Amino acid sequence: MTQADNHLLELLPMPSKERLLALCEPVQLRLSERLSEPDQPCSHVYFPVDAFVSLLALTDGHPGLEVGMVGREGMVGAHLVLGVDHAPVRALVQGTGLAWRLAADSFQAELALSPSLHSLLQRFVYVLMAQTARCASCLRFHLILPRLARCLLMSHDRAHANDFYVTHEFLADMLGVRRVGVTQAAGKLQSQGLIAYHRGHVSVLHRAGLEAAACSCYGLDNALYAKHLS
Repeated sequence: MTQADNHLLELLPMPSKERLLALCEPVQLRLSERLSEPDQPCSHVYFPVDAFVSLLALTDGHPGLEVGMVGREGMVGAHLVLGVDHAPVRALVQGTGLAWRLAADSFQAELALSPSLHSLLQRFVYVLMAQTARCASCLRFHLILPRLARCLLMSHDRAHANDFYVTHEFLADMLGVRRVGVTQAAGKLQSQGLIAYHRGHVSVLHRAGLEAAACSCYGLDNALYAKHLS
């Protein structure tokens, strides 16, 4: 039995999973590595194991705004499931680690041969679309502190560790706010004993408290994923 350690791959029937993994290669993703660029052909898809990747929307030369995050629960390159080879977003590695990598043409060939893979990934695309839509609403209606708590929880889930690396500057770009806003919000979370932060290194000290501080989007996203991909 082959252990994939990626939730999507683990949901596949064993023959489909083993056939797909035979086509993949394990790769180590590096911090800030770009896996795709908007409107550019996608050469590979990635199924993260312990790495995680931010999906960024780029507009008029501004820093990318985070519209999604993918870790062990998903895949990078989901647009290929729709038959589109050009990526809609920049995929930027936020957390280093292992991923399974598969050439785009091999992936699309396997997708055509495997109804179970196609059905599973269609559901993932739906979940990703719904989460992207919620992200836009969150940006408009929720305050910085609960949005920051949500972002840190998402990173914590995918880092599979209580400590991970993320700078204030990166968080400000991801949330579409000034750096001073992130500094103030992070300071409040730290003063409440929920996190510790020093030179880009975040430690989650009180998970339940951080969940209570986060906006409702965090729980809604998790419930949506569980409904369609459990």
